[in-house]
Amino acid sequence: MNDERFFTMLAAKTDAVQGTGERAPARLKSRLYSALVTEQAASGPLLSLPATKAAGRPLCVFENLLQVTPAERVTSMNPCRVCHARVLAERFESPPIYWPHCPYVAFRRR
Repeated sequence: MNDERFFTMLAAKTDAVQGTGERAPARLKSRLYSALVTEQAASGPLLSLPATKAAGRPLCVFENLLQVTPAERVTSMNPCRVCHARVLAERFESPPIYWPHCPYVAFRRR
């Protein structure tokens, strides 16, 4: 069974799809996001931060700082791996992080 079919079947069995309105906890979403980005980075370099910004995705405050660095290796890394927002989001349901465009902040919004 391929991944897409498996996750489609899994989603069909969840309460959120059946209309109860329940959602996955923010901590779980944060851990899944971290795992997916880590897997993506393992298969090759990520899109550079300047290219990501040019594609229309807003950058968080730390990504904005890193994008001005001239080293391609630094601008293609995943800054979330070393950001304290990731650690907080993976451990608290409502982490005390507030800066705009951080994916971990977006997970806690309901």
